[in-house]
Amino acid sequence: MNFEPTETHRMIRETARKFAQEKLAPGSMERDEREEFPSAALKELGSLGFMGMMVPEQYGGIGLDTISYAIAVEEVSKVDASMGVIMSVNNSLVCFGINRYGNDDQKDRYLRDLASGMKLGAFALSEPEAGSDASNQHTLAKKMGHAYILNGTKNWITNGSTADVVLVMAATDRPKGPKGISTFIVERGTPGFTVARKERKLGIRSSDTVSLSFQDCRVPAANRIGGEGEGFTFAMKTLEGGRIGIAAQAVGIAQASLDASVKYARERRAFDRPIADLQAIQFKIAEMATGIEAARMLMFRAAALKDAGQPFGPEAAMAKLFASRIAVQSALEAIQIHGGYGYVREYLVERYLRDAKITEIYEGTSEIQRIVIARSLLK
Repeated sequence: MNFEPTETHRMIRETARKFAQEKLAPGSMERDEREEFPSAALKELGSLGFMGMMVPEQYGGIGLDTISYAIAVEEVSKVDASMGVIMSVNNSLVCFGINRYGNDDQKDRYLRDLASGMKLGAFALSEPEAGSDASNQHTLAKKMGHAYILNGTKNWITNGSTADVVLVMAATDRPKGPKGISTFIVERGTPGFTVARKERKLGIRSSDTVSLSFQDCRVPAANRIGGEGEGFTFAMKTLEGGRIGIAAQAVGIAQASLDASVKYARERRAFDRPIADLQAIQFKIAEMATGIEAARMLMFRAAALKDAGQPFGPEAAMAKLFASRIAVQSALEAIQIHGGYGYVREYLVERYLRDAKITEIYEGTSEIQRIVIARSLLK
């Protein structure tokens, strides 16, 4: 068991940290206020290879391991959690899904642009009546010759209004339930495919979250990933890797909360001394640091299993469950340490709390993670 990062891992952390500090930090507060998508920064992130980190080089990626990817998401999310989730969806769900389950033609057509940041991907599983119950798909895909006709609505779709490529789960044989769901690659501009509504959110406000509408949307049969009826398995297996990305996002938010708390505790004085000298503050910081380190180790454990080709679903669920809880707790403690200043937007810690909460909800709620973990132990 080796806890030492490789030279590549160190390089990835340094590169991601430098990019985040120089390119993301200067405008992060303004983007949050204006709910502005970070288009220019996204292109630069893509030029570094960070939008297709695990994509093989033959398809335009940089062919790195999941640990490298988790490190990069953590560093980006420390500064801008919105960019963290944009990056996570494109890497963990879209690029991974096409690379792992797509055919050679689909990989060749889509992965290069997605990995380079020239195009952006989205993952459309959730519906108004299919959130945690993801098998309850009402979006229908009817086979018509060499195409499928899609009709339905998707919601809570990250990158939805900016994506060029969307992986859409739809029922091809609804009476079969989860065994009647298939996955389709739908391109922006396809007739019948429209962005229905952009959500106004508590946190991660500079990432776009929208509803998508499909009305007699004609998708070539060549854009179906895998066989008919394999879409639910595709979604569940892809989300396992996505949970590592969200765990990394949560660890990044938690670490940012701790860093801000340490800095403030050293600078803020009360009773004629820095509040860092107060045991109450020291205990809070010690608990935060311990929780964050434990969350990071769970994240790396899941990533290492994935890289080794071993089953990692329960471990990814543990990482997401714990890291998201630690992110929320750390942000709350950071606000408490900052006192009244923590409650105002002049300081960043109130944003950390707003950003942290969603990590307990998307890509499987904390309740769903507990079910995944329990079933793995009780089967």
